[in-house]
Amino acid sequence: MTSLPAVTTLSHLPDEKLITVLDLLFEPSPPLHALSLPILRSTTFPTYDTLIDAVNAQLSALAQSDDPKDVDKLSEILCSHPRLGEKKVESEQSRAEQAQLQKGSEEEKEQLAALNKEYEQKFPSMRYVVFVNGRPRPIIMENMRARIDRGDIKVERQEAIQAMCDIAADRAAKLSK
Repeated sequence: MTSLPAVTTLSHLPDEKLITVLDLLFEPSPPLHALSLPILRSTTFPTYDTLIDAVNAQLSALAQSDDPKDVDKLSEILCSHPRLGEKKVESEQSRAEQAQLQKGSEEEKEQLAALNKEYEQKFPSMRYVVFVNGRPRPIIMENMRARIDRGDIKVERQEAIQAMCDIAADRAAKLSK
């Protein structure tokens, strides 16, 4: 597995290295690169957690914007995360995080696929993002059902941003060792 460079060196690294750091933490996303590269270049962060908090603030600002372009940009960033239970997952981190979701009955796999579809119909241009953290598929599906039933797109965006940042913090801890 790849490791992260010392966080205090980021502002001195070339864009390609900064993009790799963002991709390792958050999933590959050109709109996230465009949004966050300027702050990575201009700020020396004391910890990866503070960097992730800064990205969280940027994403939250997009979520609260009245400009449809900002909301579209946020949706594209959130959709960089793979669907839960997908067989083909690009990033090594997501594959490892979702490994336990591949276990279980065929019926549960079908239920998860149906929930993904229902979620994306309820929240067009969104992807369900959750910090799996070893939780079994039934618990994840209960959370997904509750979020679908709540039906509040603004709360959903904030919850997805927080999940994305929780995932990034977990990855930073693992990749900084």
